[in-house]
Formats: sequence, structure tokens, C-alpha cells
Amino acid sequence: MRARLPATLALILCTGTAHAADGNTTGTMDDAPVAYVGGMPPVMDRMLYSHALLDEFEARANSDGGQFRYDGQAWFGTDYDKLWLKSEGTVGTDGRFGDGDHEVLYDRAVSRYFDVQSGVRVDIDAGPTRAWGAVGVEGLALYFFQLEATAYFSDRGAAARLQGSYDLLLTNRLILQPQVEMNVYSTNDRARGNGRGLSDLDTGLRLRYEWHRKIAPYLGVTYTSSFDQAASMARARGQRVHGVNVTAGIRLWF
Repeated sequence: MRARLPATLALILCTGTAHAADGNTTGTMDDAPVAYVGGMPPVMDRMLYSHALLDEFEARANSDGGQFRYDGQAWFGTDYDKLWLKSEGTVGTDGRFGDGDHEVLYDRAVSRYFDVQSGVRVDIDAGPTRAWGAVGVEGLALYFFQLEATAYFSDRGAAARLQGSYDLLLTNRLILQPQVEMNVYSTNDRARGNGRGLSDLDTGLRLRYEWHRKIAPYLGVTYTSSFDQAASMARARGQRVHGVNVTAGIRLWF
């Protein structure tokens, strides 16, 4: 037994030396399987993504007939920089395309919840064409209200648009959404029916059912109104100044 003791001690010492060699900490981050940049692990924040949303694709019925309305948007880019496309418009019972608003915007994330956007807006429909420069913000305000505020500039004056909506989850799939949009102009544009000051308001309450996350039919009630100069122009043309609509449509995203 005494003869084996020196051999056992020698084995323990050799094993400890081997483990110490394996635990050498003199290496650098460049020796790691994935090199860290600036002492931080790499993150996937430069991947390219795309998304398209047809938020409103609906028919509106009222005592004077009604209209069809669409409002959609799409973007392509990274978490920080995106190219946005936005379009909305209406089609009346006479087949006339109106309220055509089409925008191409560069989007830059400036905080966790808000982006700054700038670009161009072109009004193209059955009326005269108008072109604007655009700058605004879009994101989630307090309590996760979806908010868009945009200012427009052209040689004809300035304009502003404020949009907001909120998704109230009644169940996991049944969602009630109040929505509002208003437009303000600095000058009258009789050819397009836009009046100086608060020109028009479009608001609604929609109840949608997401039987598939990408497809959600909905029913709702919407209210539209023109104000001041815009209301006078609408009366002169024999158009509705304000009214309530029964609304049915579908919401899609890709």
C-alpha cells in the first residue's frame, strides 16, 4: 500500500496540470466560433423583411347609395430603414374613382415605438393631379394607440393629416377597432373639394373576426363629414356633407 502512494500522488499532480492547461484564459474573442464585434455578440438587425397590409377593403352603404373604399400599405427593408408604399381611395356608385392618395416614403426608426417618414404624395384619381412633399411620424403612442401624423407641402400650400386607431381585444380573435382620420389644408382647392382649415373627417367602429390571422372579415359603422369651405363645395355639387354608413369588409395582410 505504501509503495502505491507515491504513484497515486504523481498521477493526481499530472491530472491537475493537464486541467490547468485546458483552462487557459489567455485567448481572445477572435478565437471564438463567432467573432464578437466591439465586445458584443452579432445581432440579426440588418436582415431584409417585407410586409403588406390591406387595412380597409370595404363597402359602405347609406341612404344615398354608398361607395367602396380601400386603404393599404406595404414596406420593404430592415429594422431601421424601410421603403413604404401607401395608397387609399374610393369608388362611388357611378364608378368614379375619388380621394386617390398614393405615397412613397423613406422610413427611419428613431425610437423603440416611432419612425420618421419622408417622401412624396401624389393625388391621382378622376380629378386633377396634385403632388406634395411629405414628412411625418408613425408608431405606437401611449397604451399602444396606432398613430400617424404627416405634414404635406406643395406650391399650392400646406396640408396635414392625423390618423389613429386602437385594437381592443374582446377575445383572442374578436377585435373591436375605433378609427379616426382628419385632413387640414391651408388653402382651398375647389377642383378637388378640399377646403381651408379642417376639411374632412372619417371615423368608424369596426368589429373583426380573425378566423385566420391573415384574413379577418369585419362589420362596422362609419361616419364621414366635411367642414366649413369643404362642406360648402360639397353642397354646391349636390354631394353629401355628412352621414353614417353601414360598413362591411375584409382585412388582409401578407
